[in-house]
Amino acid sequence: MAEMGRLPIRLDRIKGRSCPTILSTWLRQTRKRSLTYRRMIALTGLLIAPFASIAQTFQPSQIGSSDENTLRLNANIVVLSATVLDRHNAPVSGLGKNDFQVYEDGKLEQIKQFSSEDIPVTAGIVVDSSVSMGSKRNDVIAAALAFARVSNPLDQMFVVDFSDRVSFLLPPGMPFTGRKEELQMALSRIKTIGETSLYDGLIAALVHLDQGICDKRVLILISDGGDNVSKHSLAQVIGMAKQSTAIIYAIGIFDDQDVGQNPGVLKRLARETGGEAFFPESSKEIVSICERIARDIRSQYTLAYVPAIAADDGSYRTVEVRASANGRGRLSVRTRAGYSVAPTMPAGAKKAILHDSSN
Repeated sequence: MAEMGRLPIRLDRIKGRSCPTILSTWLRQTRKRSLTYRRMIALTGLLIAPFASIAQTFQPSQIGSSDENTLRLNANIVVLSATVLDRHNAPVSGLGKNDFQVYEDGKLEQIKQFSSEDIPVTAGIVVDSSVSMGSKRNDVIAAALAFARVSNPLDQMFVVDFSDRVSFLLPPGMPFTGRKEELQMALSRIKTIGETSLYDGLIAALVHLDQGICDKRVLILISDGGDNVSKHSLAQVIGMAKQSTAIIYAIGIFDDQDVGQNPGVLKRLARETGGEAFFPESSKEIVSICERIARDIRSQYTLAYVPAIAADDGSYRTVEVRASANGRGRLSVRTRAGYSVAPTMPAGAKKAILHDSSN
């Protein structure tokens, strides 16, 4: 999973430190801000504004494919989260920086920073609460709590559910929490009713992640992949995911009588962001899957590099990470398929965004 470099911090100095401390370190290390980065911050703030009151229902605004409506990322550094697996599909630990090679568009890049330590994450649990999920509600809540139990106590977490509309379930004034009892209360507010706005729910969650201050960002999506009432499209979700730092893990829960299910959507979301898609035979399996996801996040390697060819032209860049080590056999690496950086925003476009956001 390639996470674009929001926080180009010294990854080897953050073990056991809270997200605010990490941010302070970053602020000291990066006193010079690029114009692109400042524009990204300004635009992200505009996108987040509609969700500032998290107790209120999310009302999706139109996010199109035009330059005026795309997130800006700083292409000066790319941060990758990578899961290494052996031939038995078991996680591999104990590798070092020299055991990895990173390629962008087929060209070998120099790894600038490396860490194999467990760092805090900002994590969103995104739950389908449409009427078709009614019989699975209790299992979904138990699974989400299982994920929280295995997570780092310094993680920032939030809960989003979607049916006809999208809602943030933590209390007003609490965008994130690391307290399991608060997560349990939030999950208890899930009520299964109505149709499915999966794409709107993902757009809201991706934007909300930008309020977090941890470098690694994750979404746990529990859904059947169907959508029938969203104002946004799958293409818009994929486009935002490619320009975000989020890893998406998807858990597909299906009903044989549900004609709207779409496992292909869940697979694509996971593949594009370096996550994984799971399709349990029974909803009873979701708890063990969430525990596995939490362990996967904890065991990932983090690598950062500066692209040899810098550009700000909106192009998509493919990413590949390889790993090899003596005595480890054949290793495979799961990471992000690539990323894109939107072109620098002209002054006229910025004024247009400010005008549109005030409506």
